[in-house]
Amino acid sequence: MAHEHAFSRTADPIILTVPGLDNSGPDHWQTIWEQTLPDCHRVDLGLWNDPHRNTWVNKLALAIQRANEGAGRPVVLVAHSLGCLAVAWWAEYERLANGPRHMPVIGALLVAPPDVEDGVKDRRLTRFAPVPETELPFPAIVVGSRDDRYATPGATRRLAQRWGARFADAGAAGHINAQSGLGEWAFGRLLLNRLLPRALSLDDGQATYVPTPRRFVDPALRRLGA
Repeated sequence: MAHEHAFSRTADPIILTVPGLDNSGPDHWQTIWEQTLPDCHRVDLGLWNDPHRNTWVNKLALAIQRANEGAGRPVVLVAHSLGCLAVAWWAEYERLANGPRHMPVIGALLVAPPDVEDGVKDRRLTRFAPVPETELPFPAIVVGSRDDRYATPGATRRLAQRWGARFADAGAAGHINAQSGLGEWAFGRLLLNRLLPRALSLDDGQATYVPTPRRFVDPALRRLGA
């Protein structure tokens, strides 16, 4: 589907990370990105061990509003695990409350969303069921792992289809978390660049935006599904 935004096509966004259950620790790629990417900040959803859907959605909405209004720049969301469901529910509530309007979010990277409806491994996940069926009102990439204990590859692909998102196969990477030993997770960075107006390039441990448009081809991106 087409996505229209009022921001300049070259405006560098604010990146908001949205962790899942139990938050993301110091070795998680989200934490590393917050330390190395420009204007990358964590959304403090609270209740990390005992999540409440509406509380998480409301805190995410406030963080997006503050990020957008404070700098007048677009927002890109980078969610992991149950944080992906918080993003989907925020988008659904926005649609119901406001309909078509200016959308501050220009893209979302949704990594390892858990299955909250079938084969649930943690009963806390069911608080975010059912999964919103509406397509997301911004470009999104859903990333799945072939051996994620919280969702089968098929379930993750179907979720991407339901949300109108592209699907990316991360290989056998567990739950794509700190235990997966991914470090800065270079493949995830490549996917993030697909959602940004300009590409980020790592230099001396810190990422900066390159002055040219982000059009490039990398073999790893062949893993992206339509």
